[in-house]
Amino acid sequence: MLDINFIRENAEVVKNACKNKNINIDVDRVLALDKGKREMMTEIEALKAEQNKISRGGTDNKAIFAQAKEIKLKIKEMEPELEKINSELKVLLLQLPNIPFEDVPVGKDDSLNVVLRKVGHTPKFIFSQPKDYMELGTTLDLIDVERAGKVAGSRFGYIKGELALLEFALIKLVMDTVKKEKFVPVIPPVMVKNQMARGTGYFEAADEKEAYYLPADDMYLVGTSEQSLVSMHADEILAEKDLPIRYVGFSTCFRREAGSYGKDTKGILRVHQFDKLEMVIFSKPEDSKDEHKLLLSIEEKLMKALGLPYQVINICTGDLGRPAAAKYDIETWLPSEKRYRETHSTSNCTDFQARRLNIRYRDKSNKINFVHTLNGTAFAIGRILIMIMENYQQKDGSIKVPKALQKYCGFSRIAGSR
Repeated sequence: MLDINFIRENAEVVKNACKNKNINIDVDRVLALDKGKREMMTEIEALKAEQNKISRGGTDNKAIFAQAKEIKLKIKEMEPELEKINSELKVLLLQLPNIPFEDVPVGKDDSLNVVLRKVGHTPKFIFSQPKDYMELGTTLDLIDVERAGKVAGSRFGYIKGELALLEFALIKLVMDTVKKEKFVPVIPPVMVKNQMARGTGYFEAADEKEAYYLPADDMYLVGTSEQSLVSMHADEILAEKDLPIRYVGFSTCFRREAGSYGKDTKGILRVHQFDKLEMVIFSKPEDSKDEHKLLLSIEEKLMKALGLPYQVINICTGDLGRPAAAKYDIETWLPSEKRYRETHSTSNCTDFQARRLNIRYRDKSNKINFVHTLNGTAFAIGRILIMIMENYQQKDGSIKVPKALQKYCGFSRIAGSR
């Protein structure tokens, strides 16, 4: 949510942000509703003041009594109209996007995202045809989507044996890495109240269709632990001395993946249920850009520890999403597709989510301000397992375990039990 004062003073900036983010909102309508609301509130306040003045003078006089009654009736007639204006204004304000930073590339869609750097070398296999992860997972008895389909339906999978142990190794690698930056480990709820889910700013777009909703409870299953971690401090005033507050959450996440198609729907790349480690930071406004750099640096540090080839993408305005002012993705090389696939993202949402969730801090001068919120993927476990399997496959069909994980899982190679 944007500050209404900012919208009043920077209407063209807001209109340009809507245009560049491909979000069709009538900003002039927002301003007109805001003006109408303020004028009506002023009029109601004047009527109430007059009403109070009459009350102090007594209402024994029939003319004065009639005047007081008329004022009361007029206020009663105006209040529903004010509520109608306020409701429409609130809906439109919630649909407005965050303002992109000036250095964010302008572009209509992901085709205009900018590659900042490529890191590592794509593997050169000494055998002619590398296998894809599903062939490896089936042969080595690591992934079972057939039985998962029998039990739960399509887009689920059993992760088994050494691959399951690699998940726990990845978790430990993340925890050991981020604790040096004072991240607090959290296992958050995977169900959140309706207003908390909407507070992160994703549900005004197609994201709501991707979410699993529990109507009997008016709750959502989280699509990322960002939703429950950011909401953690809703309606709180934090102390400046405690900022930045940094969390790393581990949770199972749930998404419908309704728009995915083709090969992506057959394995475990796009599934309805997956485990994820997510970093969330609450910071002072002046520190958020540095905190964003920190999140990206941690993501890259983890990727370098695994030795996986990747590229860093600066996301353009048309692919940025509603809450973010700036966003970077990491895409990892997937040998079977001979291309990079997204495995990480990190966003600076400035005070956009904090305003919706009313998360503030008290500074040294006792002034209360909104915090900035940031998020970043440590590991989306399923996708990273896929990348390890394909990039580290060997000629004999086994999978070499990245050195950084060996001390956590206790083995250096996955050869399967078959």
